[in-house]
Amino acid sequence: MWKLKFSKSNEDEWIMQSVNNHIGRQFWEFDPHLGTKEERAQVEQVHKEFNKNRFKYKHSSDLLMRLQFEREKGLKTKLSKIEIQSEQDINEEVVRNTLKRALRSYSALQADDGFWPADYGGPLFLLPGLVIGLSVTGVLNVVLTPEHQSEMRRYLFNHQNEDGGWGLHIEGSSTMFCTALNYVTLRLLGEDIDGGEGAIQKARTWILHHGGVTYIPSWGKLWLSVLGVYEWSGMKPIPPETWLFPYFLPFHPGRMWCHSRLVYLPMSYLYGRRFVGPINTIILSLRKELYTIPYHLLNWNEAKNLCAKEDLYHPCPMIQNILWGFLHNIGEPLLMHWPCSKLREKALHYIMQHIHYEDENTNYICIGPVNKGYNGSQFWDVTFSIQAILAINLEDEYGSILKKANNFIKYSQITANSSGNLSHWYRHISKGGWPFSTADNGWPVSDCTAEGLKAAILLSNLPFETVGKPMETEQLWDAVNLILSLQNRNGGFASYELTRSYAWLEKINPTETFEDIMIDYQCVECTSSAIQGLVLFTQRYPRHRWKEIKTCIAKAANYIESIQLANGSWYGSWGICYIYGTWFGIKGLIDAGKSYQDSQSIRRGCEFLLSKQQLCGGWGESYIACQQKVYTNLEGNKSHVVNTAWAMLALIEAGQGQRDPTPLHRAAKVLINSQMENGEFPQQEITGVFNKHCTISYSAYRNIFPIWALGEYRSRVLLCPSKGSTAIA
Repeated sequence: MWKLKFSKSNEDEWIMQSVNNHIGRQFWEFDPHLGTKEERAQVEQVHKEFNKNRFKYKHSSDLLMRLQFEREKGLKTKLSKIEIQSEQDINEEVVRNTLKRALRSYSALQADDGFWPADYGGPLFLLPGLVIGLSVTGVLNVVLTPEHQSEMRRYLFNHQNEDGGWGLHIEGSSTMFCTALNYVTLRLLGEDIDGGEGAIQKARTWILHHGGVTYIPSWGKLWLSVLGVYEWSGMKPIPPETWLFPYFLPFHPGRMWCHSRLVYLPMSYLYGRRFVGPINTIILSLRKELYTIPYHLLNWNEAKNLCAKEDLYHPCPMIQNILWGFLHNIGEPLLMHWPCSKLREKALHYIMQHIHYEDENTNYICIGPVNKGYNGSQFWDVTFSIQAILAINLEDEYGSILKKANNFIKYSQITANSSGNLSHWYRHISKGGWPFSTADNGWPVSDCTAEGLKAAILLSNLPFETVGKPMETEQLWDAVNLILSLQNRNGGFASYELTRSYAWLEKINPTETFEDIMIDYQCVECTSSAIQGLVLFTQRYPRHRWKEIKTCIAKAANYIESIQLANGSWYGSWGICYIYGTWFGIKGLIDAGKSYQDSQSIRRGCEFLLSKQQLCGGWGESYIACQQKVYTNLEGNKSHVVNTAWAMLALIEAGQGQRDPTPLHRAAKVLINSQMENGEFPQQEITGVFNKHCTISYSAYRNIFPIWALGEYRSRVLLCPSKGSTAIA
């Protein structure tokens, strides 16, 4: 049976490096002797139920983890459910009891490290990269035990669509990119050509009916070329020599968004080497299975520009075809032969040095999902969890939750810059920042740092007996220094670094599947978080760099106002979508000193949110809004607890409770009635997104934001002294 484990260091310490004794690490380990017969039967029943309902419910709800915690902590899974018939039935006692139940269940899910383990998945193009990489290096069966491989196969079959394909993410319609890669992955993991009770054949039929894998997008073409089931001559060039260009050129790879440049860094190495793994019987079979005509008859030059319509989110403009054609027909022949081949060798040597640098400075975790694999959203979830728990304002219920969370915050800060000459490796400073996941990841993020700063200061306001020792003042100053260093000239904040080049670089974005990947774009979320963190900091330390901070906040607020859309909303770059962005937009402007009364932007943002409230009282936004850039309700106009909570938080912040609390009462009713018997809130549709087209799960959001919204509702609406006669008693 599988067991979720945390912060293991002991016997693996010589293999796995860590800056903080692996705090925040989470992983599953198989123990053949674990569990009673009844417990194993319970796990098997969960597997069967998920598989049975897989087309209706796409998310696992971390049920195996919850079963484990029930066994280990003796949790009771069922309590009497609260049901509100009318908004008139809502009172402070009802909300307080709802929050107590929610906090007790959520606290039971906290690890001893202080974070809340949760699924951070969704994309379906990441696992194939791991399996293909292990396969071509000959260590697939060394690294992955039979139990691991079995669970991987189970996962992929469970997320196969009814038509036989796989989507870009678990809720998406089928694409050639993920259908081909996951088909190949299953075959490498031991599935027969007709295995999976017909699922493999169904997937192959989907691929062939859509033209075969010559229609896979460019990232898929690269993986298949590495594996040996596609030819490098059918790839658009990824010349490694671009890394040797002068940095002042706007298209130098060092100016790209860090995620993209660290994807194309190893890709350019593989392309420059034309690396191909061992050709064995499974590879030869795949060459027959994946194409509509014999492999030796394929026109690779023609295949280079093919892409299935299901995958073509970002069509390549004519300028790209000209550029890739020139590089393929003229540039590559020159660089493959002496004397120009010396330039290629120099570029490849530099790239490998850079790869080693990234490995060593991230404890071999690396930055994110595509180039190796994100190790979770631990820190991000903790910062929001702290703010949600504090919003409840029920000190008797905190227990040791905040003390453990405070320790996690303290031990997760990055305490030193990356090694060596930062500019040589295109790195920004890191000291004082916080990462998205764990300190071992080593990459600070602007909004994670700002939210971490907020959480640290809020916790420092509480008694030592409640939270333990606060962070040192110098550590907070380091965080402020990093935040200030990340503001762009226009006032906005991007994610990891300053924006280093121009938006017109998207014209040479080589991916067909993702948008806005070329530079680190500023966004409302990062900018708003920076304002919030700095404002809270100035309340505690009003004299520290106050002129710089004041100027930074004013410029950031102007930026937020400048990017507001005509309908009053803000586009959310990291959450779905307009509700998420609008919450950050409103909150940032209010913390910057503006109000509903004197800010047209805040009023328009509130009007937008109110216009999207469903008849049931909740909000529910589909990920399709991110792709099509138009607000889109969930199918059937369903409400979603996380969307509803985001909207409530924005409206409460803007004083809706004092103007007309009715929309908030209606929304609170939805959240209260959504609470399950165990005190948690349900796992619903996916809530995270990146690059406009791919979604990702933030599974802890299901509890964090309803708790936060109801906590603010109780304190600032129901218990607000100025609520007047319009509020419910």
